[in-house]
Amino acid sequence: MENKSQFLRVLRNLDGKPYGGYRDLKGVFDIGPYILFIDRVQSDPFAPPTRVRAHVDADILRLEERFFSDMDHRVALEDFLTRRLTAALKELGLKRRGSGRSGMIIIASPLQVILPRSSVSVTATGIEVRLSVGLPANGRRIRAKDAEAMFLDDLPFILYRAFSRAEFPFDELQEHISLYLDQCFIRRSLEQQGLVSFIGNGAVLARLNGMSEFPMDAKVAQSFEAPASTLVTWTLPSGREITGMGIRKGITLIVGGGFHGKSTLLQAIMRGVYHHIAGDGREWCITDETAVKVRAEDGRRVSRVDISGFISNLPRGRSTTAFSTQDASGSTSQAAAIVEAMEMGSRVLLMDEDTSATNFMIRDARMQALVAKGREPITPFVDRVRELYRDFGVSSILVIGGSGDYLDVADMVLLMDEYKPIDVTMEAKRVTSEYPAQRIVETKAPLAQVRVRTPKVHSMGGRIERMDVKSRFTVQYGDEFVDLSALEQLIEESQTRAAVAMIHYALSYFVDGETPLHQVVTLVIEEVYKNGFSCISSQEGCSGFYTLPRTFEIAMIWNRIRGLILT
Repeated sequence: MENKSQFLRVLRNLDGKPYGGYRDLKGVFDIGPYILFIDRVQSDPFAPPTRVRAHVDADILRLEERFFSDMDHRVALEDFLTRRLTAALKELGLKRRGSGRSGMIIIASPLQVILPRSSVSVTATGIEVRLSVGLPANGRRIRAKDAEAMFLDDLPFILYRAFSRAEFPFDELQEHISLYLDQCFIRRSLEQQGLVSFIGNGAVLARLNGMSEFPMDAKVAQSFEAPASTLVTWTLPSGREITGMGIRKGITLIVGGGFHGKSTLLQAIMRGVYHHIAGDGREWCITDETAVKVRAEDGRRVSRVDISGFISNLPRGRSTTAFSTQDASGSTSQAAAIVEAMEMGSRVLLMDEDTSATNFMIRDARMQALVAKGREPITPFVDRVRELYRDFGVSSILVIGGSGDYLDVADMVLLMDEYKPIDVTMEAKRVTSEYPAQRIVETKAPLAQVRVRTPKVHSMGGRIERMDVKSRFTVQYGDEFVDLSALEQLIEESQTRAAVAMIHYALSYFVDGETPLHQVVTLVIEEVYKNGFSCISSQEGCSGFYTLPRTFEIAMIWNRIRGLILT
């Protein structure tokens, strides 16, 4: 380790030299307020920025060990510290110092959810911050004085503002951790209570707009109020009580007119697989962590999935017990998505009629009369949904706006009326009695057990192609660009980045041609929990731009990469 004087001597000698000279800074330096690790140096001002780590001594905060005594406390603590860093960086403001990314300091800013992150690591000896910096340049010539200001002024300012004990909001930290622990308690109690989801009274479900994760102003938005028949009350570890709507295992329909909040409710349930920060409005929207939103996805790749329970008897005798295609239709993609979710252990399927293939969801009596079953390869979901729960323990929550035939298979029916849920289950039963369905159930054989698939060793000619994350919903694998826009429960780009790194790591260490996909993905998740994010980082040190995805999203990405062969 070199000291601050040595660091400054090296840096000042680089002033005005070609940009590649910054490589001389790679190493470890004791700057004084912090220890600087420069792990990777960018090649030019327009390239991905330089990756650095800053380690501050534990004395800066003197955190009690109870704040990071177990995984739950640690996750909440490191998430909170990341938010402190983000706020400090915003306070510093954007300081561009030359060409391209010069002068930029970048932190993986969290959104509304609390998740394991690589941006901050806390141990008994100190706090390590992982971030990126754009080393300053004029054109491609080094601006040493500006680089000196970044490392000696800007970074210390951010670290001080985020972690100084004199100004640190310990009460807010305790509330952040307490909220997370209460949410964990409810999530872990859902199964024993026979529930798949819970939404607390007073929740604000509506977002600013259809693309936003941030809540609508509570003065404008309709706050959630549970129907009396669904009320559940929890006494939480913090001592507080929370009451709201419990959605029980089985088949739940969300119905109602257009623009009355059906999809908004489903989206809150879908996002409920994550813990939310205070003020999000969905703090008490908590769903079984295995819940998966499935939808039609025209054009996606499907690899050796047994969809015969939903689609069979294809023209020319084509088998669907190990179905593959590079260009799936809406119905085949939705069937594959269900089976893939079950393969990974999903206990809850979430579907919205608006994003589903109509011919996959229902075939009414008139169409059955016109097109005989022998000419129709699709067994509609309405004829399998009860079987999925009865024989496989998989519940379904469905937004249904136009198909009354689903009322016959529902355990609970929620009517959304101006964003207010009303339990109309008994009314739905009366309707089904007075207006019986005319259609014929089209199942001929029971659903088979899910086919286990195994990743092939070193796909693409025996070598692992380069993987790169272009955005939250775009991944490059070799020359292939993979569209992930249908993965609605992938909410931060850093989740995508971590998932890709974990797939690459799994291909190197866990894929042996015998271990099934679901086990491979579980193994790499366990590895990250055991050894930290640094184990999946492709370079020295650890990237600060990883947020832990679920096993489901890792598998979903894997399923869509054409170059990764499954057998």
